[in-house]
Amino acid sequence: MSINRPAVPLRGDERETLRAFLDYHRATLAWKCEGLSDEELRRRSMPPSTLSLLGLVRHLAEVERAWFRRVIDGEDVPLVWSADGDYQVAYDARTATRAEAFAAWEAEVEHSRRIEREAESLDVTGHDPRSGEQVSLRLVMLHLIHEYARHNGHADFLREGVDGTVGA
Repeated sequence: MSINRPAVPLRGDERETLRAFLDYHRATLAWKCEGLSDEELRRRSMPPSTLSLLGLVRHLAEVERAWFRRVIDGEDVPLVWSADGDYQVAYDARTATRAEAFAAWEAEVEHSRRIEREAESLDVTGHDPRSGEQVSLRLVMLHLIHEYARHNGHADFLREGVDGTVGA
């Protein structure tokens, strides 16, 4: 597996650093899935859990959509895999394919990048319907870094279970 992750600036400003760390973690998820078949990507961690690498990709597509498009940009769009707003549906990747999961995830990442680039500052806010509060773009970016870092830890174990590959 080749590692193709962006370098994180050692002395960048806040926005540049947040952007780089988020892209670093996005690239880490893609790297953990590299070279695997659909069947391997769907392999569950330990039943009855539905956690799989492909499920993580699908879940993170939902996370990107929810926080950037729905909260910061105020778009009225449903979740990718659940019209009812059930985030757990994305984890069930039993019939999913790499092509559909990665197409959705990559599209949501591009929307997120556009929204972040177009925002005047990290102080831009959006309404989070789950908390009922206004939240800043800064918080959203930090939350996504946290979300990816946590799930990339899961991806480390999932990948090792598929073919023995390790490494962060």
